[in-house]
Amino acid sequence: MGDWSRADAIVARVARPRFPDREFPVTAFGARGDGRTDCTAALRLAVAACAAAGGGHVTVPSGTYATGPVHLLSHVDLHLEEGARLLFDRDPAAYLPPVLTRFQGVEMYGYSPFVYARGQRNIAVTGRGMLDGHADDEHWWPWSGQAEFGWRPGIRQQEDDWPALWRQAEAGVPVERRIHADGCRFRPNFLEFQGCHGVLVEGVTIVRSPMWEIHPALCTGVLIQDVTIDSPGPNNDGIDPESCRDVVIRRCDIAAGDDCIAIKSGREADGRRVNVPSENIVIEDCVLRHRYGAITLGSDMTGGIRDVYVRRCRIGGPGLYFGLYIKTNSVRGGYAENIQLADLTVTHLRKEFLSCDFHRGEGDTGSYPPRVRDIGIRDVTVDHARRAVLARGYAHAPIDGLHLSDCHFGSLEESDRIEHVDGLVQERVTGTHGG
Repeated sequence: MGDWSRADAIVARVARPRFPDREFPVTAFGARGDGRTDCTAALRLAVAACAAAGGGHVTVPSGTYATGPVHLLSHVDLHLEEGARLLFDRDPAAYLPPVLTRFQGVEMYGYSPFVYARGQRNIAVTGRGMLDGHADDEHWWPWSGQAEFGWRPGIRQQEDDWPALWRQAEAGVPVERRIHADGCRFRPNFLEFQGCHGVLVEGVTIVRSPMWEIHPALCTGVLIQDVTIDSPGPNNDGIDPESCRDVVIRRCDIAAGDDCIAIKSGREADGRRVNVPSENIVIEDCVLRHRYGAITLGSDMTGGIRDVYVRRCRIGGPGLYFGLYIKTNSVRGGYAENIQLADLTVTHLRKEFLSCDFHRGEGDTGSYPPRVRDIGIRDVTVDHARRAVLARGYAHAPIDGLHLSDCHFGSLEESDRIEHVDGLVQERVTGTHGG
């Protein structure tokens, strides 16, 4: 079940970028780690000098450095030494002028992500320091529209601005005319890499993000390892590769405010326009703790997802909902093919280990029936979940090929719910339920 030699081949070719042995301390460019001095210009100068010299390491010594956005250039490693913290400005105006980004799978020009690169090669964020987005119930998070995170009636929020962006995408308005920044309530992602080759994020701790933490889009050769994410805010997905190829995520510890790792490929009309899948992705040896899907495909997956391998991960906690969560329907469309999971240890899930329900959200109201096939799950132990499997395809577009083997479910509250699934195979699957 599943050709795991392909996973090994992906790991072998996603190489760690190499950088010249040159250091550019930000303190040499005027930065002060006192938590008050604005170090935005010093960081920009250090990155530019490093790139002009042919690359190297922009080093951030121990201390707290107040800053606005950091834009990386080719062959630059932003290295945070132990005890270093980049503390990002809470003023949205600091993240202007707008840059090319994506919001919920739709391309636009919006507030700059806090750490950003576009069209660069061999870039990195490394070290044992901290990236602190400084978001809370009074800054950034209330824009989500969720009372849990500080929104109150009368506060402008993202759903007030979303219809205009969605209409532009549906009408095919050129991306450069989709400007939604100053005055809009689309929160920026924390680390975002647009159209880059050779991306490394290693060792750092990420806290208090406005929205998604690590978001490579249209990238190739992405390595994310030994990263700790602890950011419980709204839509605070941990790691979201979108329309990327050759991605390895390993030894990361994630407690997120939304999905821990969410693989995406664009949304609806814009996803069909860009039409680039996410493919060749390996997730291994991670700890995924909180909140919705541990491993999620979608819901922005119109461009398709294929060849995903997940192995040797520890999943679960009292606040985690799903193990594998596949989110699509006939409005979003797209496909998920050859998704393989093995050697997983799962403690506590509030809902299903595997959830793939085409009827969630908009139901069957669109013209783009999704394709989900060749899902393999083996050597999985789940201590507790609501169900082992919730799988509901459409009668006209069933889920095709769901294979579970050598899986043990210790305590289940309800029986599986399976509708319109062709090619269901269960071998040596054990468990109990109270349904």
